Amino acid sequence: MIDAVVNRPNHVPERQRAYQASHSPIYYRPPRSRLYLGAYFTLFGVGMCGTVYGIYQLTMGKPVRE
Repeated sequence: MIDAVVNRPNHVPERQRAYQASHSPIYYRPPRSRLYLGAYFTLFGVGMCGTVYGIYQLTMGKPVRE
């Protein structure tokens, strides 16, 4: 039963060859990396826009109505 977990083939050399043969940047080499980076940068951009908008609202204040 535990033999299937312990005696597994070593795939590290072939994965290492695949990483080293690629000429793209290291952060684009893993599978689905463009999806993960796109989602991260989108959320980061939305968060930064919200932060800048909040700081603007705090510094400028609301107009006083009489």
